[in-house]
Amino acid sequence: MTTIRALPAHEIVRRSYPRPPPSEEDAVAMAVGSAIDASLSEFGRSVRLGRRPSLTAMRARADALLDEALAVAAVAPPAEERERIRAQIGGSLDAYRHSPIFGLARPRTRVIVIGGAVGVYAQPDYWDGRGRFFEMKSYAAIPPPPDVQLQLRLFQLAYPNFEAVLVCLNRHRLPVETTTAVIPPAPAEEVRATLRTAHDLGREFGQEKVLEYMEGPFVHYDLPPAVV
Repeated sequence: MTTIRALPAHEIVRRSYPRPPPSEEDAVAMAVGSAIDASLSEFGRSVRLGRRPSLTAMRARADALLDEALAVAAVAPPAEERERIRAQIGGSLDAYRHSPIFGLARPRTRVIVIGGAVGVYAQPDYWDGRGRFFEMKSYAAIPPPPDVQLQLRLFQLAYPNFEAVLVCLNRHRLPVETTTAVIPPAPAEEVRATLRTAHDLGREFGQEKVLEYMEGPFVHYDLPPAVV
């Protein structure tokens, strides 16, 4: 049996670009982002099942998901801010309905195996099942900031023959602004640096797993030399 250390891609991003403890404003923003992600996921699932939920019905469902996310975050924005948030979420649902990710499914998690010693779970937000995957942000992220860039590079390692597309539904502008960008493949040097970063963080912070018991698909890479 082969023992490796495994961790999700978002943990590599978080440890590479640590953030200070969230303020109450940050907690609200994260709850709103979580509610938007959950709302779009439910909207898309309904469409794939052949249903046609109205935007009004989805907004009502999004309100319930927002209540849940705010309760988990233990924050209670004032009524005026809550109305602004509702407008952001409603606008995001409408923008999603007219975006290239509308109705697409989320792919299965893939495992990037580096040097036979570290595994990285990678799962973009959406894919078309053929040759493109999509990562969605509910804020302006084009050009990608460093943390988003690293996340995309990890996904490109997991989907090496796919075109990577970043979709931004910027909730901070009303009506919600949609922008998309195709992310070019990383230069060889950046690929090596990303693999080394993932390997080193995985060795330090990953949980022990037996490779033969893990679910794939797997994408294998040799361990690149240390960056000096």
